[in-house]
Amino acid sequence: MVEVFKTNIQEAEQCNIIIGKLLEYFPNSTINFDLEDCDKILRIHASSISNHKIIELLNSHGFHCEVLL
Repeated sequence: MVEVFKTNIQEAEQCNIIIGKLLEYFPNSTINFDLEDCDKILRIHASSISNHKIIELLNSHGFHCEVLL
């Protein structure tokens, strides 16, 4: 399963922090950001994904996150 999110993350250092936090909840997943995209894309590939948990985690770190349809 792959989910794609729109974020407002701007810097690679911020991405690394968020990826580390997400891997705590989704340890066997592949996570990456595309900061070159205008939507600052977050992609998560995992066997089980909780959109609510992902959005909640980014929000708790001061970032906007929404599912990209």
